[in-house]
Amino acid sequence: MLEIAIIKIFFITVLSFIFAIVLTPLLTHFLYKYKLGKRIRSETSAPIMSKLHQAKSGTPTMGGILVWFTVLTLALVINTLWHLSDWPALQDLNFLTRSETLLPLGALVFSALIGLFDDFLNIKGLGTAGGGLNIKHRLIAYTLIAIAGAYWFFYKLEWDIIHIPFWGNFSIGIWYIPIFIFVIVATAFSVNETDGLDGLAGGGLLAAFTAFGVIAFVQGKYDLAAFCGSIVGALLAFLWFNINPARFFMGDTGAMSLGVTLGIVAMLTNSILLLPIIGFLFVLETLSVILQVSSKKFLGRKIFLSTPIHHHFEAIGWPEPKIVMRFWIISAVMAVIGLIIFLMDYLF
Repeated sequence: MLEIAIIKIFFITVLSFIFAIVLTPLLTHFLYKYKLGKRIRSETSAPIMSKLHQAKSGTPTMGGILVWFTVLTLALVINTLWHLSDWPALQDLNFLTRSETLLPLGALVFSALIGLFDDFLNIKGLGTAGGGLNIKHRLIAYTLIAIAGAYWFFYKLEWDIIHIPFWGNFSIGIWYIPIFIFVIVATAFSVNETDGLDGLAGGGLLAAFTAFGVIAFVQGKYDLAAFCGSIVGALLAFLWFNINPARFFMGDTGAMSLGVTLGIVAMLTNSILLLPIIGFLFVLETLSVILQVSSKKFLGRKIFLSTPIHHHFEAIGWPEPKIVMRFWIISAVMAVIGLIIFLMDYLF
């Protein structure tokens, strides 16, 4: 059983990579043909970032479609073929189950569609200041998805347990719902803040989903581990084309949906307190924005030249690939530290 699970996870990961690589030429042809390019923010609202990234204006966005469409297609095709066939191998490969992957897959797709709509508004210069949905509307949309997830956990799965490493499990009752909502929404927006340089968010997500895939595997949640593997495979294909200079950007359809899904996977593995460690890059990016806004409001001055913090390093002269590669290293190291903490807690 264990050997089959390992083969399943690796096979799904590789299959996801191959499918996404094959799909990419079709996606890029569509994005370029219909000129679905990103609009860079105006010099008035973000002068430093606008100056640094003006050359990227018009580069197609919505590249996140590659990830969620690949995951959705593999899950549905394998599940459908399994129900239509007596071939035992298809049953072994199926990773779409109600208890482990139906919720994260559903959240991935629904949040991706909201992000896709937001990206479309940005491309067409519609919405708030021609930049798509405003923060209020986005917050409402993703909070509704988080509420649906919280309802599923609390009322359907009857789950209200929070695990504190080296301490144990604690039942927190109805408080589980607001904590769940906060985790999902905060993770989604944190990942979106990180999506500002070629390959940056994709690399951070790759490290995080790999770590949570390992956690799910150790816990015996093999379908969830395979689900994480499908995301990892698709992200690898995405990064092949997203590294500097990017052929396309992830867009909200990728960043927001993968952020939502990452939060849900953390809740499914009861590893919520490991999320800030494994996803340290996303915390760092968001914290830089919070500190910048707070300093400007209360002290009347800026801490960084530009935020999120990756733009600060750009402003002081670091080349974009240098920033991305160093942030990837940080992501990988923090993911390993998170895994060490998990394994020590789990085994001892």
